[in-house]
Amino acid sequence: MQYCKRCLYPENHPLNIIFDEDGVCSGCRVHEEKDILDWNSRGNKLKSIFEGYKNKSGNNYDCIIPISGARDSYFIVHTVKNVFGMNPLLVTYNKHYNTELGIRNLAYLRTLFDCDTLTMTVSPERVKNITRATLRKMGSMYWHCLAGQTVFPVQVAVKFKIPLIVWGCHQGIDQVGMFSHLDEVEMTRKYRKDHDLMGYEAEDLVDIFDHVREEDLIQYFYPSDTEIERVGVRGIYLNNYIRWDTKAQHEKMIKMYGYETGLQQRTFDTYNDVDCFHYSDLHDYIKWLKWGYAKATDHASREIRFGRLSREEGIDLVEKWSSRPASMDLFCDWLKIDKEALQLVLDQHRHPSAWKRDLSTWEWNLKDSISNHRYDQNIDKVRLQKIEDCNFSITPSRRPGYKDDKYVLIGKGFIN
Repeated sequence: MQYCKRCLYPENHPLNIIFDEDGVCSGCRVHEEKDILDWNSRGNKLKSIFEGYKNKSGNNYDCIIPISGARDSYFIVHTVKNVFGMNPLLVTYNKHYNTELGIRNLAYLRTLFDCDTLTMTVSPERVKNITRATLRKMGSMYWHCLAGQTVFPVQVAVKFKIPLIVWGCHQGIDQVGMFSHLDEVEMTRKYRKDHDLMGYEAEDLVDIFDHVREEDLIQYFYPSDTEIERVGVRGIYLNNYIRWDTKAQHEKMIKMYGYETGLQQRTFDTYNDVDCFHYSDLHDYIKWLKWGYAKATDHASREIRFGRLSREEGIDLVEKWSSRPASMDLFCDWLKIDKEALQLVLDQHRHPSAWKRDLSTWEWNLKDSISNHRYDQNIDKVRLQKIEDCNFSITPSRRPGYKDDKYVLIGKGFIN
């Protein structure tokens, strides 16, 4: 397996990474644009886009912003509303795996920014049926979250005739350099299906065997091309116009708005995905079972590129945060499945590029890992200078003493 000589990404990255003659991956090369592009000029271009979508009559919203109780939601809303003066409608898909911390963050976001918000909560039984199907078909417990988060904003845009959707960061740009920032790629149904949804649209899940009916999936159906064209819906990514640095952005939001952070199970990043029990835990473990690397690799690679970690420090963190998932019991109880059955299903989705089964012991063995590439040749030739330390903070809990150990389907939506 080839690994990047600058960051930690392997060649089997599911978003399709490539390497140059120096052994540096496309993600690292596109990241270099962050230090050479004229971001003032790009910010002015974003301002011009926003000006074209402002609702002059005041009888509708200027744009839609998909949000959650974590990630870069605070930064996106702050930027769009307070920096550029837009009047956004916030939309959120209820992922069902919510932490109480995430519910609090979401409530504070809605209250502090004084924005209207629409939330879609699909019936828990429907979500469970869909999740059983996606576990079997693609080894995913998170398909319904990704599908809902990416389709609900588009459905709302069509229904309320709000043509502009503002997304945060394009994963394909930031992780693997699939595009240049200058390409100014926008959200497309094709990218969503191929990468976010692992090749499955909602209608592909209708199956008598899985007891999934078409009516169970209606909330996940993407609007037709005709509907989208009638409204002129487009989805732009802020990271094409703003130098994206999620760590620095979160720290700014902590200072300005009191964004609440929390320890994660399988990564050192305490800022992203604190709203979900599973994203950086069981869901991440499933990613490791499939591809042989996990969330700590994503986060360490990002911090190496920003000069906050050396490559060796990144490898140390990947090794440190390779724990077993802590939330498997919680998920199995919710889905009414035992852990052995879940593991058996997941083993069917291990990718042959990463895993090989020993036929004598029937044990799965990882073919390679970044730990075996600590001393690859020519690493120093492409090494980035470390310019600062990489420290993630834990903020004081707004609910000290509370044990956050069960899903919160619907919580308090505002702050007094």
